[in-house]
Amino acid sequence: MATITTDVLIIGTGPAGSATAALLASYGIENMVINRYRWLANTPRAHITNQRTMEVLRDLGHEVEAEAYMHAAHQDLMGENVFCESLAGEEIGRMKSWGNHPLSKAEHLLSSPTMMNDLPQTFMEPILFGTACRRGTQARMSTEYLSHEQDEDGVTTTCLDRLSGETLTVRSKYLVGADGGNSLVAEHAGLPFEGQMGVGGSMNILFRADLSKYVAHRPSVLYWVMQPGANVGGIGMGLVRMVRPWNEWLIVWGYDINQPAPEVDEAMATQVARQLVGDPELEIELISANTWTVNNMYATHMQKDRVFIMGDAAHRHPPSNGLGSNTSIQDSFNLAWKLAAVLKGHAGAKLLDSYSEERAPVAKQIVTRANQSIGEFGPIFEALGMAEGVDPEVMQSNLEARTGSTPDAQAQRQAIREAIAFKKYEFDAHGVEMNQRYDSCAVEKDGQPDPGFEKDAELHYQPTTWPGARIPHVWVFDHDTGNKHSTLDLCGRGEFTVFTGIGGEAWVTAALAVSAEFGMPIRCHVIGPRQTYVDHTGDWARASEISDTGCLLVRPDQHVAWRSAELPADAEAELRRALSAILSR
Repeated sequence: MATITTDVLIIGTGPAGSATAALLASYGIENMVINRYRWLANTPRAHITNQRTMEVLRDLGHEVEAEAYMHAAHQDLMGENVFCESLAGEEIGRMKSWGNHPLSKAEHLLSSPTMMNDLPQTFMEPILFGTACRRGTQARMSTEYLSHEQDEDGVTTTCLDRLSGETLTVRSKYLVGADGGNSLVAEHAGLPFEGQMGVGGSMNILFRADLSKYVAHRPSVLYWVMQPGANVGGIGMGLVRMVRPWNEWLIVWGYDINQPAPEVDEAMATQVARQLVGDPELEIELISANTWTVNNMYATHMQKDRVFIMGDAAHRHPPSNGLGSNTSIQDSFNLAWKLAAVLKGHAGAKLLDSYSEERAPVAKQIVTRANQSIGEFGPIFEALGMAEGVDPEVMQSNLEARTGSTPDAQAQRQAIREAIAFKKYEFDAHGVEMNQRYDSCAVEKDGQPDPGFEKDAELHYQPTTWPGARIPHVWVFDHDTGNKHSTLDLCGRGEFTVFTGIGGEAWVTAALAVSAEFGMPIRCHVIGPRQTYVDHTGDWARASEISDTGCLLVRPDQHVAWRSAELPADAEAELRRALSAILSR
């Protein structure tokens, strides 16, 4: 039986696994990724791609970010969530979503150098996987994880080569389980979970048909079809999702979780598509159909010694809010630099404890939010008179009542407007996507109070340099060329970064000394007039929340590790103390 050795073995090539491989390879860490299938995602499951995820792709290189935009449907085409009786039928209402309301768009533009987009998983995975393999990841397809055993020095993983039927073992220093919602790695590691699997049944029907005459004038990713007797989760709704504008579509249709999952054939798929599109003559080209369950479960702890889980293995939830692949890729951005730091000898192994400390609360938050978003459709059904248990004929008359001139009809119209507008908590929840602030052994807060949130933390991203928060994005300018650069572009790429201003040059001297002592690179930027980067607009001075002589120490994942508002008596001693604590040295 052959034994392969590597530093990190990753199980699964989905967004989490492929991103981890790409990041580790970029950091010069030997890694191997396996996948039990012969290729990557064969259905476009995850698709909403938020700004924080695009920042991870940007950190992998502008060419990676550019490739994502090349394949994605642009933010403008993500448009407005449309609620209708069918695509051809009457529209009930709509809401501007995904940062397309002018006020929301302004917040998006101020928050990040990147743009939200719609990038189906069938495009995202090859970008990440290809990046990983080009940079040195060893990949094995048709290789199935069977089991693992840990000891003090590493992990021995047994795999099945599905082509030859032979087993092989992989000896690695660390194991990452990115093996999806039925994760065997999580099960074998005995990791604790809360919640419930299989709380609802759904099917995906993927098909091609040119529906542009129904949708091109009102671009949207999601068309919610409200029909008496239609069924997603037992209530009168089906979902028509744009995969590619405007000729590839995915219908989401519910089934009773207490019954066996249905067999979806071309006849059934065509009938469902005709019903939701509202065209009895519609011909479709069925690509595939599959069933899935709505889950409400998250890991309360995401690691055990040398074994880690991420992505759907750790947070299992419905696609509401479009958080799945985003949270998965952000898990990898958190863990990869820490593995690299420990493997290169820059950090003590205790640094790795911060992975679960930082990401398990995020897992809980997004699983809770995604399931809550399903419940928040309730007021729409109530306003339309389509609540569960109502007879379909009564539903139809309730639906039509909204067109009347009576006080009741006026009240119903108002209720419908308010219920649809409230769905911004699912479809324009910028804060849910961007407000992660970490509290762990890898952050040195020095007693600085939590600034909290002035606005609704789910709806609005609120930048701060409080340690644990992601560094705020502002544009600074190259002194020589005048070109603009995001503050995010000045940090990351697998290295710690020091930001200071004129008068804070002692931090640069300190960073050089500590860098030599720790044997690890620390990037330094003095921002100010006649420096390499100039703050022409004053945005950095406002966003940095420190004086010109102060210091921000930023981690490789662009989160602030530590800050000092002013220059202390001994900058080198302070920087050494903070970095030693953060890296568990």
